[in-house]
Order: sequence, then structure tokens, then C-alpha cells
Amino acid sequence: MADADYRLALRVMTMPRDTNHSGTVFGGVIMSMIDQAAYVQARSHGLHRWVTVAMEKIEFHAPVFTGELVTLRTRTVRSGRTSVTVHVVVDAERVATGDVARVTEATVTMVSVDASRRPIPFDSPVTLTDLTGSERG
Repeated sequence: MADADYRLALRVMTMPRDTNHSGTVFGGVIMSMIDQAAYVQARSHGLHRWVTVAMEKIEFHAPVFTGELVTLRTRTVRSGRTSVTVHVVVDAERVATGDVARVTEATVTMVSVDASRRPIPFDSPVTLTDLTGSERG
């Protein structure tokens, strides 16, 4: 699949707090970004609470360093009644050269849920809540 088939979900500048003792960004930090990007993609299917049920095949191809701009792009690879599977690609713009490197890829399955955390069809009416906890829609 060509990169043009992916949509921008998230861009993040890495900071020293994101790095381990070797000066590279923790894998867990990248996984958190992947989770957020998958949510952005899932939300395009319906304004609901979306929860991550699986992260599969996370491949770390290259390290990410402090100060690099990380770009996460997504596309839906499968959709069911209550879930979507999202492929996430992660690129890092290298500080020293400006080159862009594919650093990580992952497949994430997200499920739309109601206020009781039960799966619901993602084409159902909006269930997203505001900060007061009341239903929007």
C-alpha cells in the first residue's frame, strides 16, 4: 500500500524525557503514540469511546532520537460491526540530515464501546461524552 493511502494522524517532537539511557526514545513511548494515532483513525468511523483491544505485529525498524519530529500515519485495513483494525506507520525526520526514516509499523484493533464499556456498532448514534460526563449527540 502506498503512503498516499495513509492519512496524517499525529505529529510529535521527541524530548529528552522520552529517551532511555542510550539516548533513543523508549519503545513504550512510540507505542503510546501508535495507540493515540489508531484512536484518531478509529474515531473517523464514529464519535464513540474507542478502546484498544489488540496491538499486533509491532515492528521497530530503526531508533528514534531526541529532537526528531515523529509523524504517524494511519489507514483502516479492516472493519467489522464494532471494531476497526488500523495500520499505523511511524516516520522520524532525522535532526542532522532532514532525511525521513520509517522507524516503526503496527497493526491495532480498536472497539467502539458505550458508557458501560460494552461493544456497540460504530455506526450507531454518537456516544462520545464531554468532560462533565454527559452524553453528546
